[in-house]
Amino acid sequence: MIGDLRNTAAGVQPRRLFSYNGGLLRGRVRRILDLAGWGPRLGLAGRDDLIGIWGAAGTAWRGHAVAARTGAGLVHVEDAFLRSILPGRARGALARRGPIGLIVDPLGLHFDPGRPSLIETLIASGATAPFHAQARGSIARLIAADLSKYNAHLPDAAPPEHGYVLVIDQTAGDAALMGADRGVFLRMIAAARAENPGQRIIIRSHPETAQGLRPGHFTRADLRPGEGFCDTPVSPWALLAGARAVYAVSSQLGYEAMLAGHRPRLFGQPFYAGWGLSTDETATPHRQPAPIEALFAASHLIAPIWYDPCRDALTDFDGALDQLEAEVRAFRQDHAGHLAYGMRLWKRPHIARAFGVAGIRFTRKPTSQVTLAWANRAAELPSPHVLRVEDGFLRSRGLGAALVPPLSLVADDLGIYYDPTRPSRLEALIAAPLPPGGAERAARLRAALIAAGLSKYNLGGGGDLPPRDARPRILVPGQVEDDASIRLGAGAEKTNLALLARVRAENPGAFLIYKPHPDVEAGLRPGRIPPEDLARLADHTAPNADPVALLNQIDAVWTITSTLGFEALLRGIPVTTLGVPFYAGWGLTRDLGTVPVRRQARPDLDALTHAVLISYPRYCDPVSGLPCPPELALERLSGPTTQRSMRLRLLAKAQGALAGHAWIWRR
Repeated sequence: MIGDLRNTAAGVQPRRLFSYNGGLLRGRVRRILDLAGWGPRLGLAGRDDLIGIWGAAGTAWRGHAVAARTGAGLVHVEDAFLRSILPGRARGALARRGPIGLIVDPLGLHFDPGRPSLIETLIASGATAPFHAQARGSIARLIAADLSKYNAHLPDAAPPEHGYVLVIDQTAGDAALMGADRGVFLRMIAAARAENPGQRIIIRSHPETAQGLRPGHFTRADLRPGEGFCDTPVSPWALLAGARAVYAVSSQLGYEAMLAGHRPRLFGQPFYAGWGLSTDETATPHRQPAPIEALFAASHLIAPIWYDPCRDALTDFDGALDQLEAEVRAFRQDHAGHLAYGMRLWKRPHIARAFGVAGIRFTRKPTSQVTLAWANRAAELPSPHVLRVEDGFLRSRGLGAALVPPLSLVADDLGIYYDPTRPSRLEALIAAPLPPGGAERAARLRAALIAAGLSKYNLGGGGDLPPRDARPRILVPGQVEDDASIRLGAGAEKTNLALLARVRAENPGAFLIYKPHPDVEAGLRPGRIPPEDLARLADHTAPNADPVALLNQIDAVWTITSTLGFEALLRGIPVTTLGVPFYAGWGLTRDLGTVPVRRQARPDLDALTHAVLISYPRYCDPVSGLPCPPELALERLSGPTTQRSMRLRLLAKAQGALAGHAWIWRR
């Protein structure tokens, strides 16, 4: 539907597109155009063809010259308003990823008020009306996700003290300025001073200026006493939240000021001027008042062509936001690089891929310079300020103990989810309000997970149980008895035998199903119950069983701290805990252990799902190698099994043969 609206507004269906700019013929830009049906090519365009031009770039004259000679039409291509982590002019692997969306405009340029553009036409025609409700939710979600066009801003970079007048600089020579020069910027700051006497002025530098890539229009010599520059990696939304007034020429930050509720004072004629939402130095009489939802629907929902680099397919605004949010989250944790400790040798390539975008080194020495540590080794470090790493909850098709690499990892800056003796980042996320759209996203993810029959390890196996009788069926999952979650989170029962005995004692009339832990079944970890005790306490033992198949046939789960209790909660199955797993104490389980008093929040199942499966873990796509959202990880786990390398398969067989000597391979 959006593609139809885009083409209808432009009055052009995709056809042969020629380009004389190398940027349209390579990399991700070329791939997006190919997927959208534009297929840029080299050659001489004819009258019935189109010529692609990158905005108003320095090479645009070539396309204009050929169009003038042949009568071919022009198509302008620009980055979408949600682009990437770093500007395209930056260096390194992050910059080479390219944009996550493009605006392909056969009508004009969105920053040129002299002729209609695709965005302006969509707004003026009323084509955005069906999208206004979606636009309101998407604006809220964009702000909550702290995303903008460029996203190298960091959460620990604080904006100036609230109450300033924000004056927004731009890079010199930017085509979006339409000829506005330093004189316009000096006039703008003079107006800001005159209209806000006695108020503090803060000049915001463009990200490319702050990174030394392109000069701006202001220098520190332009400041008066009490005024300041903001050229640190501060969130634009945090910067706007602290401003009392905003002045801009044509910067996207001026548009975002409108999305944040400001009425900016504009000294240029950007696409967002003239709709009655700003105070404009220069009138744009051909534009009539329109709501902010109309502008956003045109600029973010309809006009752009959004790209999903993991699926290598076109997507919508929400899909692009999900992907960029995953990439930015990884960048914000890893931007300074890492010194990693406690990572087993076989895991290091996967840790390096997941956390190494800015460089990663591994050490065997527990020094104060370590920034990343496997969670159960973090206590060996002299500094507690490290990210503690552990497997996530949608992990793999196969066991970590069998050297199957994970698709998801958690990196906790406060503690770790399985340790209830101290706060963790997961606890904070569970207790926090859901972001806009979070409940709906969590419900969709949970439904998709259940429909796909996925769990943490996805080992498959049988799940047949004896025919039902009148007794309630209770599933008792066994655990690894030396696991950190047992050592730190168990109550009176610390062994599988004690767990099973407690469940039998409290449920004498129930049908008990005992499921041994896969690592214990494989002989890799301790936790075996003697056969005579199993026969005495359990009605049925389910070795090598698919946990999801079992969950579909039982009435309740009793556990110490097993993740299977969380998977039961996702499916609406009552859970009783004897220890303190991460999902206990929030009002969703029956807890017989001693829950920390700090767990006072009462989230619903959507909030718990969002915290545990969306906000807390990081997912790495095994196909593209990029950070990815949980929905993509779920698709990968539902598809063909991700293969281990031959080296890991051989190593796994060797460790199985040495299962009785775990000290050799668990270091």
